[in-house]
Amino acid sequence: MNDNVVTTKPPIIEKRYLVPFILVASLFPLWGFANDITNPLVKAFKDIFLISNAQSSLVQFAFYLGYGIMAIPAAIFIRKFSYKAGILLGLSLYALGATLFIPASIYMEFYFFLAALWILTCGLALLETTANPYVLSMGHPDTSTQRLNLAQAFNPIGSLTGMFIASTFILNKLQVEEFRQAEKAANPDYANLLPSEVDGKLVQALQDFSVNEPAAHQAMQAADLITVRGPYIAIAAIVAVVFLGFLFTKLPQTISNNNPLTVNELKATFKRLFANGRYREGVIAQAFYVGAQIMCWTFIIHYGMTSVGLSASEAQSYNMIAMSLFLASRFICTFLLGFVRPGQLLMLLAAGGFILTLGVIFIGGILGLYCLIGVSACMSLMFPTIYGIALKETGDDASLASAGLVMAIVGGALMPPMQGALIDGDSIIGTIPSVQTSFVLPLICFIAIAIYGYRAHVKYKA
Repeated sequence: MNDNVVTTKPPIIEKRYLVPFILVASLFPLWGFANDITNPLVKAFKDIFLISNAQSSLVQFAFYLGYGIMAIPAAIFIRKFSYKAGILLGLSLYALGATLFIPASIYMEFYFFLAALWILTCGLALLETTANPYVLSMGHPDTSTQRLNLAQAFNPIGSLTGMFIASTFILNKLQVEEFRQAEKAANPDYANLLPSEVDGKLVQALQDFSVNEPAAHQAMQAADLITVRGPYIAIAAIVAVVFLGFLFTKLPQTISNNNPLTVNELKATFKRLFANGRYREGVIAQAFYVGAQIMCWTFIIHYGMTSVGLSASEAQSYNMIAMSLFLASRFICTFLLGFVRPGQLLMLLAAGGFILTLGVIFIGGILGLYCLIGVSACMSLMFPTIYGIALKETGDDASLASAGLVMAIVGGALMPPMQGALIDGDSIIGTIPSVQTSFVLPLICFIAIAIYGYRAHVKYKA
């Protein structure tokens, strides 16, 4: 054995893949934007259409249902054609769904908006099913998780942009929010009430207004829906430009076997993946992670308004702080992956999320809001790390395996309506407000993620 042999670690991005990597990485902010400009719509639609928290949470159900339905067909499509074809189809559906906000706002129909969001998300499912494994394949397997984390680090840039636009051009411009603030200013007695009691009285005032002055209320709804649709029209135009960029660019083919799968091959692939414990458990962990993320980012507005007494736009500004922390933490944790095993880091971050969520539930007020913001730092690395651990050594099964992990994003469809129902109902922990106790659901999610991190580190040596 020659002790003088020096082994060099392969580069995260090889020179031949640099331009394609940059181009594909540019997609990551696009779905980050869509995710986080949509989160505030849960609260906005609740006030515009005068519906319950559980009903308004159907925004997230429709949005993330697209991932559950489209992920497997997307993987089959990519396998039959190419990564590039998957990207082009995904961008097309993205632009179409965003454009459908125009007729949805004209007809003033809540379920029309849900349909538009579902179509948009089918496009996002194609993009994520394509981009994640494509990035993993652009270089040496030993650096695949770091490479994906690097690409995913650009996702929060789109998220921050979406949050800023939601706060500045949607929540700040809604006439229904102006109504709430005017009602609050006209009733000085509200200062002696708890924030949750004030919120209830403002909701009742809106309902009374819709009954007593239906024409004025309908005009307010129409104006607010025009405000909501504006950013979606803009992103549709941007996505169309990105589509043209990919259409006229040659991308490398990294799938070794590009033949369409037969039914028997498809069954064999699913059988192999299901037998892979690291992958199977990764899909479950991913569903819990996405559920936790969407709940924390969706209901931070409700938390700020009902536990602290903030306006919708003020609460959204705290969401932007959380996303900034998420972005900084992702770059830091990507660096730490060079020294700490992914499974171990995942376990530690999940434990941190669990502790902070306890603060969200039991402390409340502004300190509880700070804990909720801090949870974002713990969530920063979870999605790409679970993704990288689960997909490792799946070979040509990666496209379908990726689809399973993207399909797990359906956790974001199922869990927010459950939390919305908990907020609408009575508290499940004594006299603690229901908006705080509803965060028991993210708490459970972090336990599941910590278990996967532990098993990945100890059993699967990841």
